[in-house]
Amino acid sequence: MNRDEGGLQRNVLGGPLGVCSEKPVTGFFRNGCCDTSPEDIGRHTVCIVATETFLAFSKSRGNDLSTPIPEYDFPGVQPGQHWCLCAARWREALQAGQAPQVVLAATNEATLDIVSFEDLKRYAVDLH
Repeated sequence: MNRDEGGLQRNVLGGPLGVCSEKPVTGFFRNGCCDTSPEDIGRHTVCIVATETFLAFSKSRGNDLSTPIPEYDFPGVQPGQHWCLCAARWREALQAGQAPQVVLAATNEATLDIVSFEDLKRYAVDLH
């Protein structure tokens, strides 16, 4: 895990990992952040901004993020909402020309083991 001295995980910009979304609550640990650990096999580390196009793409690949699942208290992800996505799924979407935008300040630096910073930067919503 990539942690600073205070135990916080870092983002791809080298700073403290920011909150991705609390509505809906996201992250492997459902704490709103794209934190990761060895238990997070899927590496849910990319904070995306969902679009209709991406949600349809993800559903076509067997990961339906938009359909609510009440028994798991999951409201479904809607276009415009942020979500911690698996790094490999984001890379797959990139290769298919369907990558959603990303929030770099809330994307875990562990993502860089799978996706290049240059690719993430091209889709960043928080670079000025």
